[in-house]
Amino acid sequence: MKPADILIAVLVAVIWGLAFVASRIALDEFSPELMTALRFTIAAVPCLFIPKPKIAWSLLIAISFTLFLGQFLSQAYGIAHGVPVGLTSVVVQSQALFTIGFAAIAFGERPTPVQTLGIVVAAVGLLMICGTVGYDFSVGAFAVLMIAPICFAVGNLLLRGARGAPMFDLFAWLCLTAAVPLFALALVVNGPAPTFQSLIHMSPAGLGCLLAIGAISTSIAYWLWGRLLRDYPAAQVVPFALLVPFVGSAASSIVFGEKFGPLRLAGMLTVIGGIAVMVLARRPQPLPKTV
Repeated sequence: MKPADILIAVLVAVIWGLAFVASRIALDEFSPELMTALRFTIAAVPCLFIPKPKIAWSLLIAISFTLFLGQFLSQAYGIAHGVPVGLTSVVVQSQALFTIGFAAIAFGERPTPVQTLGIVVAAVGLLMICGTVGYDFSVGAFAVLMIAPICFAVGNLLLRGARGAPMFDLFAWLCLTAAVPLFALALVVNGPAPTFQSLIHMSPAGLGCLLAIGAISTSIAYWLWGRLLRDYPAAQVVPFALLVPFVGSAASSIVFGEKFGPLRLAGMLTVIGGIAVMVLARRPQPLPKTV
């Protein structure tokens, strides 16, 4: 990779890691439903100027409801209900485990032995983290958070059906498709009056965090990441995502004083180690067709 593109990959990972902290701050003012709706509304502004990509509405909605709505709403819910930001950033990145597993089921992509080892290692790390649940946050909050990497993985696989669509245009319309039902959900769950009050009493810090996670983390960073994936093999780009949980955990420790007990820290490092093994391994080969 060119040095400039390496810097871009690192920058994207840093932006995504810091976005977990910005989300936590924004959730002090907004419900998970409203914050996620506002995030995607900001990221969907380019839809005013660009046409819908030439893909079916059914596929666009399916990708949006998994890769964006499902992933980020469950992530916001988990953070809002006490799951630490640093831990959240690690759990979300466990999507690599589910992506490889679902690809094996849906497309017959058999994991290599090294990838299988990485899956086992990451799964052990998740089990270690599960052993710390219930002390500083609820089992229910953690269970909802686990929806995030699963939706992330399903969205990754559905995204294959949109190959050829302009990346920036596609992500903008995915955001718009997610924002509309999220606003409806916010009105139903929170009520029109509280939702309106949250909007008119928005603080400068809340607005800044929304702009950061909407315009920078969701719109610009995803566009840059898509460009890198377009120009380089995934094996060269994807490993940079391993920086996200380290940035998220470090930033949370500095901003919120988040501390990790021995078992949780060991589990987080084990998950990241398993993910590293998975993404650095060779691509899985399709299963042979049976006659």
